[in-house]
Amino acid sequence: MGSDIGELFERREAEFTHLRGQTVAIDAYNTIYQFLSSIRQRDGTPLKDSHGRVTSHLSGLLYRTTNLIEAGLKLVFVFDGVPPDFKAETIAKRREVRRTAERDWKEALATGSEDAFKYAQATSRLDSEMVADAKLLLESMGLPIVQAASEGEAQAAYMARNGDVAFAGSQDYDSLLFGAPLVIRNLAISGRRKLPRKNIYVEVKPEIIELQTGLDRLGITREQLIDIAILTGTDYDSGIYGIGAKKALQLVRKHETIETILAELGESIAYLPEIKEFFMSPDVTPNYALKWKKPDESKMSALLCAEHDFSEARVAKAIERLSSASSSIGQSTLDMWG
Repeated sequence: MGSDIGELFERREAEFTHLRGQTVAIDAYNTIYQFLSSIRQRDGTPLKDSHGRVTSHLSGLLYRTTNLIEAGLKLVFVFDGVPPDFKAETIAKRREVRRTAERDWKEALATGSEDAFKYAQATSRLDSEMVADAKLLLESMGLPIVQAASEGEAQAAYMARNGDVAFAGSQDYDSLLFGAPLVIRNLAISGRRKLPRKNIYVEVKPEIIELQTGLDRLGITREQLIDIAILTGTDYDSGIYGIGAKKALQLVRKHETIETILAELGESIAYLPEIKEFFMSPDVTPNYALKWKKPDESKMSALLCAEHDFSEARVAKAIERLSSASSSIGQSTLDMWG
């Protein structure tokens, strides 16, 4: 879910033609959960193979990633590692949210409620077998993957700060807290999209957020931005009741530090020093290799068609598109394809 600080930042819409050749470190879990949430049947049931295994995430990774590669983007997928200990409460709350959503989904299906799809979206879960298949698919598509020591967004931000990628890609805003200079949103959902429960379609485009430009405009430091996020609530704390991003900004401008603010309010936040330190200096994987290769048709077909019942014709078409994209990009993107 991340931190609700998005309203504080200006976003610049981008066309894919202007992003061609740019390297993006994608928060893999964040993106996969988007696919698990959105790629479903009308009643909310996820796509499954003949053995009952969920394949929505594989479908999204195959076809959406192919679209992005055709647009000329160099994608790196970053997978979460071990979360910090102080995230345990949040993880437990998410499990409870899924259990409640599953109950509500079953009730909605039984009554024919139009809310069934909405409840179904909140039931998405990602297990170790699904993660392993996602990694295998991405590698067979020729894309590098990086295993983060801890949070994927922290790793993506680290890679962006080092200049190894141009953008950290995620729908959440935590990459800004971890210090990513440039964050790009909407990659997995760009295009013509129908608004939930409305017969209205909108054009969703990639959005770019510049960290330092935003901090300068707000007149705060990155550490103060972290204070704002903690006050509103993060993946590691529930925040202070009644304080949103704008109010937190006012408090930080007035009192400068979260410690002073909490003392003034008579409030406390568990693990505050550890949370702040984690955002400022998170655990990361310092050594990683980024090498792009041509898609491996046999591996893709074995995983998708033989193992998970994907259409051989559709997979073959996707492989053709990937191969064509690798050839057309060529040397213009610094030997993207090995």
